[in-house]
Amino acid sequence: MSAVEAKLAELGLTLPSVVPPLAAYQPAVQSGVYVYTAGQLPMVEGKLPVTGKVGGEVTPEEAKQLAATCALNALAAVKSVAGDLDRIARVVKVVGFVASAPDFTGQPGVINGASELLGAVLGDKGVHARSAVGVAVLPLDAPVEVEIQVELVEA
Repeated sequence: MSAVEAKLAELGLTLPSVVPPLAAYQPAVQSGVYVYTAGQLPMVEGKLPVTGKVGGEVTPEEAKQLAATCALNALAAVKSVAGDLDRIARVVKVVGFVASAPDFTGQPGVINGASELLGAVLGDKGVHARSAVGVAVLPLDAPVEVEIQVELVEA
């Protein structure tokens, strides 16, 4: 077990299987020392635990937890191409999308769920630049979607 996966276990988390693509793309691709993930939905065992707009049918607190699930799914996608999460030198960038009710403005707080998970799992390597964007709708009516870019150490 890698040190990163041991840390996940310590936090009571398990790295899930990679979420299969919903369309014509790959869950993650490597270019040089970087891995870019596709947008990861908060899928758990092949389905969304909740759907709808944040600030409407979904509370900001629920959405923050869903963003953490997205980050966990993104780590699984990274492992699928990097082979070992211990190769992560750092998380470079996180982009989070929040399906928002018209008057909801708390997107940064929602995406903190992903940022906080990455920090808890990777420590200083999890500190990153980030964007949190409100959108009208996401695939499958998901409340949140997260993509990450990581830099790897050479194998």
